[in-house]
Amino acid sequence: MQTGTIFLVGAGPGDPELLTLRAARLLETAEVIVHDGLVSDAILALANPQARLISVAKKRSRHTLPQDRINALLVREAKAGRDVVRLKGGDPLIFGRGGEEAEEARAHGVAVEIIPGISAANGAAAATGIALTHRDAASVVSFVAGQCKGLSEQDWSGLAGKGRTLVIYMGVKTAPQIAEKLMEDGLAPEMPLAVIENASTPKMRVVRGLLAGLPDLVAAHAIKSPALIVIGDVTAREDAAIGAIALEAAR
Repeated sequence: MQTGTIFLVGAGPGDPELLTLRAARLLETAEVIVHDGLVSDAILALANPQARLISVAKKRSRHTLPQDRINALLVREAKAGRDVVRLKGGDPLIFGRGGEEAEEARAHGVAVEIIPGISAANGAAAATGIALTHRDAASVVSFVAGQCKGLSEQDWSGLAGKGRTLVIYMGVKTAPQIAEKLMEDGLAPEMPLAVIENASTPKMRVVRGLLAGLPDLVAAHAIKSPALIVIGDVTAREDAAIGAIALEAAR
């Protein structure tokens, strides 16, 4: 029996119009689709009606399957001769564990193809009009995970501040620790920021504030994942505010 291929596919930030052509075509013909909880219903609606959809969504900060079992599932389906679409929110190689899954597949002799997606940060920037880099505000942009092992021990010094933009993935639940950590590293409490929930979808919300008030901002607006925290002067620019207002008006 011929072994199938595992396709690590980026689903983008949520809007099906932002899928790559390659991703859309694979969804239409897929036999098996293993998807995360961050993949929108609108994107799953594009799947082949005969495809078997397997959710490995997180529940209460835990996967329905731990990562090693997800790896085994992908390999097992491919070894059975089926092509498998592993569908991930954003891009597979940006906080998507795509590298781990690709390594596991290759270790078992299974072919892997990676189809990039518009990252959550790119999608959020475009949807809100927040330019992550700008000649007048920031020449450096960094991406970090706000919910991971050893958060307090990580060194984020130099990632945020004047002329820099920091984008934090998965930071809603750890917002108090993030704010405290950055201020302890010397970032000004009055540094502007934006929290973007459900970027690029009809449910998108954008709230703005200052670093010192980040925990209260998240709590007051009941922000939930998927959401990004963007910290830096780019979030306070007038063109960014106009971009977000124009998007809401269009809806």
